[in-house]
Amino acid sequence: MQLARLYYRLVKFEHTIFALPFAYVGAFLAADGIPSGHDLLWITLAMVGARSLAMALNRLIDARIDAANPRTAGREIPSGALTTTTVVLFCLGSLVLYLVAVFQLDPLVRWLSPIPVAMFVVYPYLKRFTWLCHLWLGAVDGLATIGAWAAIKGEIPWQAWTLGAAVAAWVAGFDLFYSLFDVDVDREQGLHSWSTRFGERGAFFGARALHLATIVLLVLTGLGLSVGPAYWLGVAVVGCLLLYEHLLIHPGDLRRLDAAFFTMNGVISVAFFACVLADVL
Repeated sequence: MQLARLYYRLVKFEHTIFALPFAYVGAFLAADGIPSGHDLLWITLAMVGARSLAMALNRLIDARIDAANPRTAGREIPSGALTTTTVVLFCLGSLVLYLVAVFQLDPLVRWLSPIPVAMFVVYPYLKRFTWLCHLWLGAVDGLATIGAWAAIKGEIPWQAWTLGAAVAAWVAGFDLFYSLFDVDVDREQGLHSWSTRFGERGAFFGARALHLATIVLLVLTGLGLSVGPAYWLGVAVVGCLLLYEHLLIHPGDLRRLDAAFFTMNGVISVAFFACVLADVL
């Protein structure tokens, strides 16, 4: 039981709420209705396996970096709560779950399945070389939406790409805010982020631009589909929540950064999925 709690903390399982609802959005829009229980089950398990693998790899590869950062030194590997061996075994188990799940879905998903895994491995290293790492992370999460669409339809039309791009821009945008937590430590360690490259104001400008792109891309997706008023209500809700998120914090005033990053983005994903669900019903 204790080990399960440590693994839960390792992958921050509660943050699955960021990506999983948008994977469901891709599946429901692709089906233009309710997908089969079989597909929903295996999409869910594929997402759980993929996200667990991605987070565990990130923690494993970044263990030394985390140990040197006061904010992250208490994480499971640096603190010694989990050993490298146990985390490697967790990664292997997550990979098996992911592969078993994708092989229950459309053959196209099986062919595409190595791409996210490769991106998971690359991502933790990017902060050592480039401030573009946030865009890579966004692309990884955007692939979940595209993959769910492919799982339902066996094809990836342009609407799936614009929806995936919307998710990618949304995630990259709020990851710019996340980079503000560690900007001083990152500079000391020679790590790269949007914040270390462009400063606090640059992070705010980038996040605003990416979140504006999110709304534009959601609009483009809706224009290419037979969606109803509930979808457009969802786009409006996302726009309003993103605006509120940006009003919570300002350059020089990051006191509510936790609320802007964690709370608001969880609300955004669930609210938009609820609107899409209402629309397809």
